[in-house]
Amino acid sequence: MSAFPNLPEDIARVHPSDEDALSNGNSGANHPETVKSAEQAQVNGNGPHTNGESKAAPWLLHDTPIENQRPIKVIVIGAGYSGVYCAIRIPERIRNCELVVYEKNEGVGGTWYENKYPGAACDVPSHSYQFSFNPKVDWSALYAPSQEIRDYIEESANKYGADRFIKLQHEVKDCEWNEQEGLWHIKVQRPNGEVFEDTCNVLISARGNLNNRQWPDIEGLRSFKGETMHSSQWNEKYDFTNKRVAVIGSGSSAIQIIPKLQKIPGTTLNCFIRSRTWISPPLGQSIQDKMGMGDKFTFAPDFVEILKDDPEEWLKFRLMVEADANNIHAVTLKGTPMQLGAQKMFEEGMKARLQKKPEYFDWLKPGFSPGCRRLTPGPGFLEALSEDNVNFIRDKITRIEPEGVVTEDGKLHEIDVLVCATGFYASAAPPFRTAGLDGETLQNHWKERATNYLSLATDNFPNHFFMLGPNGAIGEGSLTMMIETTGSYILKAVRKLQKENIKSMVIKHERVRDFTQYCDTYFRGTVFMDECQSWYRKDGQGRSGPFVTGLWPGSCIHCIEALRSPRWEDYSYTYMPEPESANKGVVNQMAWLGNGWGMNQLAAEPREVDLGFYLTPMFQERDLGVPVAGRPEENEQYRVRPWSY
Repeated sequence: MSAFPNLPEDIARVHPSDEDALSNGNSGANHPETVKSAEQAQVNGNGPHTNGESKAAPWLLHDTPIENQRPIKVIVIGAGYSGVYCAIRIPERIRNCELVVYEKNEGVGGTWYENKYPGAACDVPSHSYQFSFNPKVDWSALYAPSQEIRDYIEESANKYGADRFIKLQHEVKDCEWNEQEGLWHIKVQRPNGEVFEDTCNVLISARGNLNNRQWPDIEGLRSFKGETMHSSQWNEKYDFTNKRVAVIGSGSSAIQIIPKLQKIPGTTLNCFIRSRTWISPPLGQSIQDKMGMGDKFTFAPDFVEILKDDPEEWLKFRLMVEADANNIHAVTLKGTPMQLGAQKMFEEGMKARLQKKPEYFDWLKPGFSPGCRRLTPGPGFLEALSEDNVNFIRDKITRIEPEGVVTEDGKLHEIDVLVCATGFYASAAPPFRTAGLDGETLQNHWKERATNYLSLATDNFPNHFFMLGPNGAIGEGSLTMMIETTGSYILKAVRKLQKENIKSMVIKHERVRDFTQYCDTYFRGTVFMDECQSWYRKDGQGRSGPFVTGLWPGSCIHCIEALRSPRWEDYSYTYMPEPESANKGVVNQMAWLGNGWGMNQLAAEPREVDLGFYLTPMFQERDLGVPVAGRPEENEQYRVRPWSY
């Protein structure tokens, strides 16, 4: 029951910073004769009493409601899936926040904007590779082509207003933390080449792992006189008809490129494949089987219409896709029945697809377990490799000359065009300087290994977070759910900085050490530690290393739970000082309590729903939870997902 009786409606509502109203009477603990504004007012009275003596309060009430939405600025680097997610959620959930997303390319999409090579496509089911809140039911195929994914990301950015904050063709060149100011200083290059400086409270790297292209380290690479292109820098105008083509690499890009180039009239392909690799069945094979799709990857139009018209059928199909991906975690663990069974199935599948040239199976079959390198279904790859216009070359490349590629047997392979499908500098520092505490650069910090905390932060770099940072990808499950989960965690950190008057937060060195030890211990029992060349295991220089730095140490569901409730005690903090306090420079860590008001109470004409929001069904269900009568513990909600603090 209220301590005061209901007051007549004609009594004026007083805003805590209304000077005229305050001059007519006391407001809270602030004396009217000394109040200039509630922000500057000292706590009234003589303060706490001890043995008859009084002490003045060393800090002031802040004239802000408890939500404390002080001004804050966030800069995001990159506008792929991760950057667009941030540009959707930050304005949705954080008020009084200036947001800028700098993207070096001419369009959004990140890796899906850059990778335009023939055959570029998703290698996991498309329906598991989208934002959970923006479902696309009409994907053209189980594995959507890159253009369709690129269009989806752009459509999502436009639909939710993320495009308002994205500055295209703005390339970040340098980032430096200023501890005294509590700000990041960012140098950015405009399309005209001009470099300017911007500042922010929080810096989010949404560059992803597959961003900084890696060219092969081969003598004479730049001496080749023909056309040279990287898979992520494809020359779409180049005509491959009747051309002699060299493809270097055996990863996902090469496996998708080769079948497309093989079909172009008059082409001859020289495929330089040194690394053995598993070519898996489609990662959604069980989905194809359940739906009776056979070996087809495109969806029948009538099936797409059913998904559009029937929400229950859509959810049923969507859950099937997600469950299929999350139910195979055991395939990554050495010695499990699922892992051993998968290897046998892979062997049989590869042999069946290589009947035309069965010796290729022995050339390709690795000594490591499936999954050590990223699994790629590669529809048509083995079949293309067996065609007469394709040469499978296993000899090591010694150098490149103006006319072509020279292998260690001394043979010159004359070519017209060189395609380098050689990947990226994964789990490494960005190509631009990033300097944190005491001027230490991320390049030096990660010189040996990209150490991190939960994939999203590292020590010595305050207010700096990573989307899909080192140890941020997944071997199975939905990568976009990993993105959403990480982004939601970072949003909570941004809000904490804003609400609690925190100047900077930085992860403790000990927690980075502990997470690194956890990763190394976990991965010992997985297929990822077999002897293979993989971007999952890169050192700080982009070279193959002894530790898994590309993957989350667990399943997708494991990651979602790990990041659900941040452990704020794992960070060290510096707080904003009290600029006008009796003792200037004193830090008041309870200043976030504000002036005793809530924001909704201060509206000129607050609605009833604003003042009783906690009774509405949406908040009852989302924030409070509605217990089941009789046996609350039997609530299905907590069976599907256990409660967590």
